[in-house]
Amino acid sequence: MQNPVNANATPKARELLNYLSDIAGKAIITGQHTQTNPMEEISYIKEVTGREPKLRGFELLAYSPNINYENADEACLTEVYENRDTLQTAMKWAKESDGIVTFTFHWFSPIGGHDKSFYAENTDFDATKVLVEGTKEREAFFHDMDVIAGYLATFRDANIPILWRPFHESYGTWFWWGAKGPAVAGELYKLMYHYYVDVHHLDHLLWVWNCHLPEGYPGDAYVDVISTDIYPTEYAATDYQKEYLELTAATSKNKVAAIAEVSYIPDIHILEQSHTPWAYYMTWSKEFCIGEQYNSTVKLQEMYQSEYSVKEGER
Repeated sequence: MQNPVNANATPKARELLNYLSDIAGKAIITGQHTQTNPMEEISYIKEVTGREPKLRGFELLAYSPNINYENADEACLTEVYENRDTLQTAMKWAKESDGIVTFTFHWFSPIGGHDKSFYAENTDFDATKVLVEGTKEREAFFHDMDVIAGYLATFRDANIPILWRPFHESYGTWFWWGAKGPAVAGELYKLMYHYYVDVHHLDHLLWVWNCHLPEGYPGDAYVDVISTDIYPTEYAATDYQKEYLELTAATSKNKVAAIAEVSYIPDIHILEQSHTPWAYYMTWSKEFCIGEQYNSTVKLQEMYQSEYSVKEGER
């Protein structure tokens, strides 16, 4: 049993965290990120395996308040338009299923930027200035947090717990929140935590930290789930035990652990033997799920047919 870091967490959020804590090492929850409203990844999995994932990831990028439509290329606009109204889709699915909802937020920089300005190369937004009182960067950061809090509050009001994973992949410098290093991202995370818990009372959120470097870890007082993203350069059958040990050594041995994003899904036969205690995994969208480029039909079928994996409709 693991208690949420937010003492005022809703009963549903507590129940979800306890469930994750209990299942880790006994089974693994299947998960899939969906990039568009049609959720073609889910249709594909259902067609190939006859089942659907227990955990479903939704993207909030289209809800960024500072999208520069006038100075955005076709790829950026396509991604934004494909992703519109995804929160309505998430809400509908959550109400109609026993599934688990997690959110990813590719946050367009609060000031400036062009194209996909969540990438550091497309914005000059300096995350370190958010940590300084009185700066325009801090003001814009809080403005965006207020906007997103309003969307998140609709799930609180509907009594739906959310696995909330802000400032992901801060072990790299490709996103503006990680461009100044994971320690800065950790401070942004704590700033958001206090604002969302103490001011907005978003007590339905479970807080997922997504970095396997020790210098970024915000501390056990701020994290419900530790996680990492895993994108091997080539396929190898594995349970990702090495990555699990690296993650827990760098962060905490007292928290539920998850593979928040993955290209090649873990090998279920190895997991059945090792019981490496990942609570869940989430395959990334589009070609990472659909087709044979990353995950073969056979591997998907093995995962979704195993008694060790948890699918939608199962506990």
